[in-house]
Amino acid sequence: MHVSVAPMMNCTDRHDRYFLRLIASDVRLYTEMVTTHALMHGDRKYLLTFHPAEKPLALQLGGSDPNALAVCAKMGEDYGYDEINLNVGCPSDRVHSGQFGACLMLKPQHVAECIFKMQEQVRIPVTIKCRIGVDHQDSYDSLYQFVECIAAAGCKIFIIHARKAWLSGLSPKQNREIPPLRYDVVWQLKQDFPDRTIIVNGGITTLAQIEEQLTHVDGVMLGRAAYSNPYWLSEIQANYFKNKNISTRLEIIQQFIPYISQQIDNGVRLNSITRHLLGLFRGQSGASAWRRYLSEHAHQPGAGAAVLEKALLFV
Repeated sequence: MHVSVAPMMNCTDRHDRYFLRLIASDVRLYTEMVTTHALMHGDRKYLLTFHPAEKPLALQLGGSDPNALAVCAKMGEDYGYDEINLNVGCPSDRVHSGQFGACLMLKPQHVAECIFKMQEQVRIPVTIKCRIGVDHQDSYDSLYQFVECIAAAGCKIFIIHARKAWLSGLSPKQNREIPPLRYDVVWQLKQDFPDRTIIVNGGITTLAQIEEQLTHVDGVMLGRAAYSNPYWLSEIQANYFKNKNISTRLEIIQQFIPYISQQIDNGVRLNSITRHLLGLFRGQSGASAWRRYLSEHAHQPGAGAAVLEKALLFV
C-alpha cells in the first residue's frame, strides 16, 4: 500500500517537504519536476540537495533524451533519492514545446527506451507518472498499449492521473479540473496488469475516497488537497502507517522554527517558507487570522521566526 504527495510545481519544494515530514513521517514525498536540461547545465547541487529528514523521497525528472535521463537518474541516486520518477503527465506549454511531459504518451516506444536507459544506471526504482490519455488518443486500448510497452521495458510502478490531458487549449490548472476523472480506467489497468504496482492520482480529498481506491489499486497519490490542508496528512499517517506519534499543529510549528531560523541565516526569505503553512490551521478557529498575519508580515525585510510566534497567538 502506497500513499504519497504528488510532485507539484511551485509547491513541493524543499521547505514544503520538510514541513510535511513533520506532519507525516512515512508518506512518500516527491520533488517538483526537475528538467534534465536544468540538471545538466544549471546548479546541480542546489537542485538536488535535500534535508535527510525529507526521506522517503523521490526525484521527478522531466525530459525526453534517454541518455540525459540516464545521467540525471544516476545523479539522483548518488544524492540519495529513493526513487526516480519520469514525468509523462504534465500538459503545460513549456513541456509540450520541449517534447516531454504528457506529449510523450504519444511515443510509448521512446518512453520505454528512456525507462530502460534510466534503469541501466540505477539500482533504485524508476517509476512513471502519466495520464489516462492525451487529446483524442484517449481510448482504453491506447492506454493499455502504452502501459504494456513501458512494463515490457521493466517499469514496475505506474502512477496514473485519472484524467486525460489536452495539450493545447487548456492551462495546467484547467487540465487538473476540466477533463473528467475516470477512476474506472485506472482500476481496469490494475486488473489487466496484476503484477504491476498501480497508484491512482487525481481528485482524492477524503479518507473515505482513499479507502475506496485501495480496494481497487495499490496506492494513492494526493495532490492539491494535501497542499491546501496539510494537517490532513496526520490522519493518513495515523490510519495507514505503524508510527502513530502525531504532533499537534502547535508542536509542528515549534519543531519547524529552528529549521526556519537556519534557512533565514542562509539567506532564504521567510515568506518563501511560510507560504506553505497557510493551510495548517484550516477548519480551526483563528485560521483566517493566521493566514492574514503571515501573508502581511512574512514578506517584510528582516522578517524572522518571531512572525510565526506572533501568528500563533491568533490560533
